[in-house]
Amino acid sequence: MTKEEKISQFDPNGIGQLNDGLFGLPFTLDECETVLIPVPWEVTVSYGGGTANGPEAIRMASYQVDLFDPLVKDAWKKGIAMEDIDTNIQEKSNQLRQSAERYIEALANGADENEPSLKKIAHNIQSECVWLNNWVKEKVLHRLNQNKIVGLIGGDHSAPLGMMQALAEKFKSFAVLQLDAHADLRDAYEGFEFSHASIMFNALKIPQIEKLVQVGIRDYCEAEFNLIQNSNGRVVTFFDRNIKQTQYHGDSWDRICNRIIRELPQHIYLSFDIDALDPKLCPHTGTPVAGGFETEQILFLLEKIVQSGKTIIAFDINEVAPGSEEDEWDANVAARLLYRIANLTAMSQNR
Repeated sequence: MTKEEKISQFDPNGIGQLNDGLFGLPFTLDECETVLIPVPWEVTVSYGGGTANGPEAIRMASYQVDLFDPLVKDAWKKGIAMEDIDTNIQEKSNQLRQSAERYIEALANGADENEPSLKKIAHNIQSECVWLNNWVKEKVLHRLNQNKIVGLIGGDHSAPLGMMQALAEKFKSFAVLQLDAHADLRDAYEGFEFSHASIMFNALKIPQIEKLVQVGIRDYCEAEFNLIQNSNGRVVTFFDRNIKQTQYHGDSWDRICNRIIRELPQHIYLSFDIDALDPKLCPHTGTPVAGGFETEQILFLLEKIVQSGKTIIAFDINEVAPGSEEDEWDANVAARLLYRIANLTAMSQNR
């Protein structure tokens, strides 16, 4: 059956069919405009775990998402699909996570990181993180070469570094728009170069990333603040406190969004850590922080970016950690945002 035939027979108002793909859509990966790469990886998480289960939880929650998009007519017809989750990656993540926990606990109890047994653990984790970055990079390049819109679903926030490296081979320059509670500008946090807390520090090593625009940051250390201040404008941060303070003085989110957009060049990579949201929307995320955004604030900003004529070249959503089997709230929120973000990305690319 062709894609056109599937479209003619599909009821977008019906119940999502579990035997179909993401969001209950009947399309194959090849038939979809947007392909999502799941990365169930959380080796270096430093607080709560569970983000490696995020891709599967989002997939299951997606069947409850209504397909009507008020901004993108017949958005579902473009097609969104997720590649099969690689269980080998999740198993490797689980094994390495146990080693990382022993390593972090030893350091917290005063051990010397140069101790041979600890150096061995750190070296092994470093090697496997490099392997993951290369795996992600190859996956992303494969889909980009097929002219797909590519999204990445983590896992912790270390997962998309390989994606940014892939985009650097396709675009001479682009900015990263980071929606996050954390600055993620730490150098080798807890001894791990590729920590989730170091993703943007590592991203800035990519020459093609001309700018990092951070929005919603509310948890950061002095070294990260100094890096922002000394970046000569390459890192521009809209701190959560400053956003809210200006609103308390009568500023509007519309005007704040305009200022954010003025900092962005034509090509934008969206990196969305779910903890950018108010924790009531993502209570099980790895490192929740009080404060943050409502879902419509995020969508309002992204809609304005698209309306401005700028292009979202790719995106990621990370740090979604499901609760118990009866508590799908985090994945429910993430799946709905994922659908809208994928549609807005396609719209920005004139798909």
